Amino acid sequence: MATVAERLGAAPDARLLILNSADLGFCHAATTGVYDSLRRGLATSASLVVPAPWAREAASRFRGDDIGVRLTLNAEHDLYRWGPITQAPSLLDGDGGFPRTVTDVWDHADLDEVRRECRAQVERAVLWGFDISHLDAHMDALVLRPEFFDIYLELAVDFGLPLRLPDDAVEPNVGFPIRKLAAAEGVLFADRAATVPARGGREALLKLLGALEPGVTEITLHPAVDSDELRAAAADWASRVGDHALLVDDPEVAAVVAAAGAQRIGYRPLRDAMRHPVGT
Repeated sequence: MATVAERLGAAPDARLLILNSADLGFCHAATTGVYDSLRRGLATSASLVVPAPWAREAASRFRGDDIGVRLTLNAEHDLYRWGPITQAPSLLDGDGGFPRTVTDVWDHADLDEVRRECRAQVERAVLWGFDISHLDAHMDALVLRPEFFDIYLELAVDFGLPLRLPDDAVEPNVGFPIRKLAAAEGVLFADRAATVPARGGREALLKLLGALEPGVTEITLHPAVDSDELRAAAADWASRVGDHALLVDDPEVAAVVAAAGAQRIGYRPLRDAMRHPVGT
């Protein structure tokens, strides 16, 4: 069976790298940081938080960038809240927003409401004019439980979109074969996926880039520019500002990518390969 790289027309030993900027629309500082990382930096893809307050403004600044939808069932920040865009009582916590924890979602969410909410988030992004490149799952809420993963996979099939999935090294801890189930439905995903941690992000990113293997590797960061708004909204504001610097202003990161011989791509090549398989 052809590898993902081969499905994209690359050699089997090619190193293809997706640098994904998460949380477009999370706040104005995040939107600015994400678009800056795409247009002036090394990022090749991003993911939109449709229910977040600044998502509509992010849509107004879209210029055909490689943007996916970060399906969202949580609002994890204590003082910065957002909620479902559909009528979904089971997806609300006590103060009117999404639950703060994934466990709370799993314990209380009605699956029909989850399905309607996630589909509505994709459809709203389409209505706003985004040419959606892939689906992502905020905090992995749709990935780590089989009944939620079924919805995630269903949407990928229905909309013909690749998925961001955890690295296969994580799969034994999940308890069911997420990657095999996705592959059986013809859904494409990166061979490896990692998220740059909030602490020690620069060292972690350089290590990941220096150890790139053949195939498709996706690395997610959360870039944002510094602002009073960001500092008030997110306790992890400093790491978000640091991620922006890594993608836009750090020459060593660019040098390591070049030294690895990596070809930077977005998710659209995976989407196009899904929708138009060779020989069809």
